[in-house]
Amino acid sequence: MHSVRWAGLLAAAVIACATGTGTAAAHTGCVDLQGAVGPDGMCRVHVQKPSYTLDLSFPNDYPDQQPLVAYLTQARDGFVNVSEDPDAYNLPYELDAEGAGYRSGPPIGGTRSVVFTVWQNVGGAHPQTYYQAFNWDVAKNAPITFNTLFKPGSRPLDVIYPEVNRYLERQQGLTDPVAPGEGRDPTNYQNFALTDDSLIFFFSQGEMFPESAGPVQATVPRAAVAPMLAL
Repeated sequence: MHSVRWAGLLAAAVIACATGTGTAAAHTGCVDLQGAVGPDGMCRVHVQKPSYTLDLSFPNDYPDQQPLVAYLTQARDGFVNVSEDPDAYNLPYELDAEGAGYRSGPPIGGTRSVVFTVWQNVGGAHPQTYYQAFNWDVAKNAPITFNTLFKPGSRPLDVIYPEVNRYLERQQGLTDPVAPGEGRDPTNYQNFALTDDSLIFFFSQGEMFPESAGPVQATVPRAAVAPMLAL
């Protein structure tokens, strides 16, 4: 029951961020979340109470902090509401949203990415792990989505789908791990990060694979999709 309720709250946070303005904001997100920036440039938020433990982190220099902070704020508030519910059981609950930074290209251009690995335990039989990615085009001063990542009229999944299958076969020994219907559905590829060499896709637990597989990552060589990139 609590896992379902929390999944709904997390989904609402994702939708709220997806419909935001995407306007670059000053680096005030850590202050807004009542966190502290460490020597490594990471913002960290830690709250520990009898009913729950909460840890959030992200690179404080990510250019577009408004949707990132909106996502974390709604995820935090939803989690706290579930944790403080009078019917909550198997306390304490735990939420850990760790944001890893990626970049490609020169500092004054190129791209920046933050991918959150969200691990949560709200009293269910098993913890759940989700991904949420944010991408920014530094030169264009604009967010990057899967739709804007590629040139109009290109067919990136004709390349990405077999590359993901090959990667999973090599790394996990799986044969045809992704069915064609799911493998060619762009909605399954919304969480990604860019580096100079790779396009990395992140699949939340139970999103495109059985829940027992846990969260899954797959790397596509950037060279394989470079002719189609709109960057």
